[in-house]
Amino acid sequence: MRDDELLLLENQICFPTYAVANKIIRRYQPLLKELDLTYTQYITMMVLWEKEEINEKELVKCLFLKANTLTELLKKLEKKGYVDIRRDDNDRRHIIIRLTQAGRELKGKAVHVPKTLAEEHWLTDEEFATFKALLYKLLEGDWGK
Repeated sequence: MRDDELLLLENQICFPTYAVANKIIRRYQPLLKELDLTYTQYITMMVLWEKEEINEKELVKCLFLKANTLTELLKKLEKKGYVDIRRDDNDRRHIIIRLTQAGRELKGKAVHVPKTLAEEHWLTDEEFATFKALLYKLLEGDWGK
């Protein structure tokens, strides 16, 4: 690619990735508003619905977030009654997040979110599987940390 083409928007991977992520998250917003959750709270709850209990450090890894971003988010989920946050009795440096009964009940209300989006047929099943696989490959790659 020539130097004068390097900075063309159409030649960037970052722009369509950013634009698609924004478009997808905007599509989630009205569905999540019904649950009184932000997108980041929703994905946090998804991990908790799967695991029931998790160490904060592991949750950070699952969500590819920074700990300081997660701290405020968890406080809000605790205030809503969906999680319980406690120090680990065996190691006070570790924070354990547990799903509450209200958090478990929210799962039943949230199941319509992926069902609604799946019905919109953005991609074929094969395209979706390929796209997701490529995204996870990028997430797991070494980005010159």
